Amino acid sequence: MFPPAGGRAILYLEFKPCDQLPWMSFKLLINKETIMDKRNFLIMITMILSLIGCSTTSKLIVGNQSPKKFEKEIKKKIDVNYLLYLPENYEQETKNYPLMLFLHGAGERGDDLQKVAIHGPTKLIKQGKEFPFIIVSPQCPENQWWDIESLDLLLKDISRQYRVDENRVYLTGLSMGGYGTWAMAMEYPHRFAAIAPICGGGNPVTAEKIKHLPTWVFHGAKDDVVPLKNSQDMVDALKEAGGDVKFTIYPEAQHDSWTETYNNPELYEWFLSHSKNSF
Repeated sequence: MFPPAGGRAILYLEFKPCDQLPWMSFKLLINKETIMDKRNFLIMITMILSLIGCSTTSKLIVGNQSPKKFEKEIKKKIDVNYLLYLPENYEQETKNYPLMLFLHGAGERGDDLQKVAIHGPTKLIKQGKEFPFIIVSPQCPENQWWDIESLDLLLKDISRQYRVDENRVYLTGLSMGGYGTWAMAMEYPHRFAAIAPICGGGNPVTAEKIKHLPTWVFHGAKDDVVPLKNSQDMVDALKEAGGDVKFTIYPEAQHDSWTETYNNPELYEWFLSHSKNSF
């Protein structure tokens, strides 16, 4: 019952705030100095209940295991800087084009996109070479590693904006980008038509996931940054799974096994010879 304005009321509450505490009760004396209307009365009651804190947590079980579940909805902002190359006749033609996703190495991380053009296809484009691909070359932020989910969302956005042949999407990368190539192929094994990881590595245990995916691996025999064994283990795992894999080892190359690889026209011809339609 709400007290009349200027009146006086006594409120008696009895409840159990949590499973571990005994029943508690208290009296609240309300007079005309502390409450004058219905609104203030409700505010007072709310404050008291919040202070007492009746817990909705289930009873603790000690000395044994109990099933629990954590659930939380989060929002994630995707922000990727990248270089985009469109073939020379893109605007004059209406056909769909194959796409190559190029992942750089650790040394090109940061916020200066020109660093992405230091090695690989981006370097060749800067020197004037033309390609028959749409080439997407994202930049990984400083002190981070490739965010595979962000790369996938980037590719989806590119496909919405440009005329991409979804059956001929290729993936390649060097060093840290080689690792990223293996990781992204494992995460999205049916997204690409072929991959070419250079001086990288992955998890051989999961190699069977991409046994259907044409793969050309490159590494320098004298690499003292990323051991040759990292690529060899992946190649062996793919062969054991019955995979379609090629392995090129440069006998005298150290960590830079990418210059000779990306300068070789056969790599791009090999890419174009594969389509998901042929799987």
